[in-house]
Amino acid sequence: MLGLTQLLTPHDIKKISNLQVLARSVVEGFCAGLHRSPHKGFSVEFRQHRQYVHGDEIRRLDWKVFGRSDRFYIREYEEETNLRATVLLDCSGSMNYASGEMTKHAYATRLAACLSYLMLQQADAVGLVTFDTKIRNYIPPRSRPSHLSVLINTMENAKPGGETELGDVFHDICAKIHRRGLLIILSDCFGNVPDLMKALAHFRYAHHEIIVFQIWDRAELDFPFKRWTRFESLETAGHHRLVDPAQLRVAYLENLERFRAELKKACHRNRIDLVPVVTDQPYAETLANYLALRSRRA
Repeated sequence: MLGLTQLLTPHDIKKISNLQVLARSVVEGFCAGLHRSPHKGFSVEFRQHRQYVHGDEIRRLDWKVFGRSDRFYIREYEEETNLRATVLLDCSGSMNYASGEMTKHAYATRLAACLSYLMLQQADAVGLVTFDTKIRNYIPPRSRPSHLSVLINTMENAKPGGETELGDVFHDICAKIHRRGLLIILSDCFGNVPDLMKALAHFRYAHHEIIVFQIWDRAELDFPFKRWTRFESLETAGHHRLVDPAQLRVAYLENLERFRAELKKACHRNRIDLVPVVTDQPYAETLANYLALRSRRA
């Protein structure tokens, strides 16, 4: 298993440590300075019960409810944090593609680790959703530093595989995230763009701010294949085709450009940040440059 130091090198941490993730739109809570209070999650105002999930603190279990229902429930209070972020990590089969040393999924995992570390360092609450055809893991946002190990362990155990339809699974995710905040999506976004945008509009209707890091492999953008090549589906077992790339290249690049333009236009219309990244680019540098730009705009 990958350790924390393999996901986040000292060089990566140095690049991002002085940056702030600043949400442009208003998120949950009133902000005075950077944060309302250094004491997160200890408000005396009770909000609701919800079912226990992996990663929750045992001390927050409501034993009276357990005694009545024989089920574990957590008491939630109004938290005093100016940012609640949830990282949505795509674990579908297409994310397992790599023309070089690093798969798209491995690259996305490192970006997710960088963002989680950064936000927890500034005492924001961070959660995680991993998904393919359905939600695999849901870790609610927490702001304590020890929460990073829970997030990292979940990320490194999330192996890509299976199909996905982003539109369907995003609707399911939206039903789980009850408080508005920042949603950070790491995915190749492959699928039907209108269906995807309907799901993202669902997030926006719930007043979430959205950043989409669209993960590309260089070969997907350049289509460098010249000899007869066997193309296999990473999401449908046994689905493959042996073709002459020269006969496909023009049509492939035209379809690719149409897909990218349609997604970019739809994200702009819905005020969603679309950030294309390629796996042969240094991920920490890409992230640092984007966050610096975002900080200047906020």
